[in-house]
Amino acid sequence: MFLQAGFPAGETGYRNKANWYREEFEKALWQTVRLSDGMVGKDVLRSGEVFTEFTVMAEQQTGRLTKIPIDFRITQAEERLRAGCAKCADERMAWRIGQLNQHVLHLLSGLIMFKKQILREVTSCRLYTANYPLLIEHIIREAELYQHIITSLEERTCMSSENMVETELFWNQIMMEHALFIRDLLDPTECELVETADTYAGDYCRLLEEARQQDCRAMNGLTRRTLETTKRYRDFKAAGTKGITGCDIRSIILPLLADHVLREANHYLRILKQEGE
Repeated sequence: MFLQAGFPAGETGYRNKANWYREEFEKALWQTVRLSDGMVGKDVLRSGEVFTEFTVMAEQQTGRLTKIPIDFRITQAEERLRAGCAKCADERMAWRIGQLNQHVLHLLSGLIMFKKQILREVTSCRLYTANYPLLIEHIIREAELYQHIITSLEERTCMSSENMVETELFWNQIMMEHALFIRDLLDPTECELVETADTYAGDYCRLLEEARQQDCRAMNGLTRRTLETTKRYRDFKAAGTKGITGCDIRSIILPLLADHVLREANHYLRILKQEGE
C-alpha cells in the first residue's frame, strides 16, 4: 500500500503491480485471521503489534486520503480474535496452515524482487517515488526477515535458537530508521518533534554500535537499556499516531504509516520482554 501510494499517477504499471500485491496479501491476511481464532498467544494479542486503538481510524483516513481501498474489517476481526493453543491444532488445521505458508512464501518471493527492481530504478534515476530509497531498502529487509521466519516454521527449525545479538541489531536498525523517516516527514515547523525523533535516531545508532561490539555474555545489560529506550520510543510513537490521526501534527506522514511503526515498536517490545524473562 505504501509503495502504491508513493508512485506518480502516470506510473500505471508500477501502481497496478503494487495494487495486485496489496490485494493478494490482503486476501492472505483474511485467511490468516480466520485460521488464527483460538490459536494465538495472549501475549501477542495484548502486545499492540496486531492492532492498536488507532488502527481502524488510521486505515479509514489513509484510504480516504490516498483513494486506495483498505479493508478495515480485517482489523475489526483481529480485535475479536480469541487466544488459544497453537500446539493443539489437528492434522487438517496443520495442513491448512502449511498451504497458507507456501502461498505467502510464493507471494513474498515476487514482492521482494519487485521491491528490488523499484530500488534499482529509483537509484539509477529512472523512476520517481515519494518513498525514500532507504525506506525501500528497509521494507526489503523486513520482507526478507518474514520470508526467513516462515521458511523456518515450514522446516520445523527451532526459532528460539535465534541469536539475540542479531535480533537486536536488526530491530535497532529498524527503530533507528523509523526515527529518521519520522524526522524527515514531519513539517519543519514541528521543531520539538523533529528534535525528539532525531534524538531517538541517535540513541538507536549508539545501541547498534554497542551491540556490534558485544559478545553474548555481555548482552543482558544492553538488552535492558534497549528495552527502556524502546518503551519511551513506543510512547513517543503512540503520541505521534494520536496527533496525526487527530490532525494535530503537521506532517506528510500517512496515518497508517504512523500506526504501522507504532505496531512494530510494540512487536519489538514483546521480543525484548521475552528475552528478559
